[in-house]
Amino acid sequence: MNTILVSAVALVDRDGRVLLAQRPEGKSMAGLWEFPGGKVEQGETPEAALIRELHEELGIETWNSCLAPLTFASHTYDDFHLLMPVFVCRKWQGTPQPQEGQCLKWVAVNRLRDYPMPPADIPLIAMMRDML
Repeated sequence: MNTILVSAVALVDRDGRVLLAQRPEGKSMAGLWEFPGGKVEQGETPEAALIRELHEELGIETWNSCLAPLTFASHTYDDFHLLMPVFVCRKWQGTPQPQEGQCLKWVAVNRLRDYPMPPADIPLIAMMRDML
C-alpha cells in the first residue's frame, strides 16, 4: 500500500478560531471540511509544502518560523495510507481567500465537530480542542 505524505495546518486567528476549507466538487471527498494543506512533493519538507500550499490555495504568505508542530494523523484509506504532520500557525501575511473554488470558514474550536471531515482529520479535533 502506498503511503502519501500530506502536510496540514491549523490557521488560528486572533479570536482563537481555526480556518476550515471545504473540498470542492470534482475532488475526492468533495463537500467535506478539512484543515488547509496538501501533498508534500519530492524533495520538499512538510513546512515548505505548507508554505507553498497556503500561497496557492489561500493567497497568504507565512514562514517556517511561524509553523509550530502540533500533532500528526496516520490513517489507512481503501487505496493508500495517509501520513499527515499538522502544524499551528498564528502569523501570516494577507487575508485567506479561496483560490481554488473551495469554501472557507473560521470555526471556533469547540464547534469543529459540527463540520463533516475526512476520517483522517476527525481525531485531530480533540487534540486541537485540548491544545489551542
